Amino acid sequence: MKCLLVSDLHYALKQFDWTIAVAEEFDVVVVAGDHLDISGHVEGRAQIVVILNYLRRLNARVRLIVSSGNHDLDARNETGEKVARWMSKVRNLGVATDGDALDIDGTLFTICPWWDGPSSREQVAAQLARDARRDKKRWIWVYHAPPDHSATSWYSGRWEGDADLSGWIAEFVPDFVLSGHIHESPFQKQGSWVDRIGSTWVFNAGRQIGPTPTHVILNTERQEALWFSLAGAEVVRLAEPFRRPVDELQALPDWLRPLADRGTDPSRG
Repeated sequence: MKCLLVSDLHYALKQFDWTIAVAEEFDVVVVAGDHLDISGHVEGRAQIVVILNYLRRLNARVRLIVSSGNHDLDARNETGEKVARWMSKVRNLGVATDGDALDIDGTLFTICPWWDGPSSREQVAAQLARDARRDKKRWIWVYHAPPDHSATSWYSGRWEGDADLSGWIAEFVPDFVLSGHIHESPFQKQGSWVDRIGSTWVFNAGRQIGPTPTHVILNTERQEALWFSLAGAEVVRLAEPFRRPVDELQALPDWLRPLADRGTDPSRG
């Protein structure tokens, strides 16, 4: 399975355009939260209309998975906690989203919402416990924030990750966690786009300016994960012991060359 991870596009429409352009080269595209930009000049409801149109176009090209992030909260639940209620409109497009589980040939994706308080936190805990009981060959979580005390959550001298996620990883041991949220982690000296916690691989795509988003490409058959950005490209081989510093990508693997042949080279940020 070839999976493309992007996150934190924050209403950068050219980055959505890029994602649509490359989508058909992948089996799955994951957009892991923060589709909207709460500090932007376009009103939030108008942003939602535009992003729903982009997600509709993406879903027509590829199996699409979408989670919410902290910028996507547009309502409150019965306990007063903020929620991304418009994710129900994403589900109406036929897209797997917050609270859903999607099985693709034995790989189970658990898509978690951004939680804002104890009530929504307990819903996420129950969701993970539910999916832990399901039969699966591989388990992938889509969760906007990276875990705490991980290189994927390092920012300006401190950890900025989700401590509850760290506990859930220890309890349930997923194979992969696909995240974002901490834009700068991949670019910081003590940070990274990748970490390994026990046997769990964690990825944070990060964020950059320009028409091409930072992105992670995961190939579960070839046991490789690659990160592309304006700062360069790196690769980890999942069947080998994890080590730092992470290897720079010297050349595109053969399974990615068709993308470059189409003129959409992911190594060129």
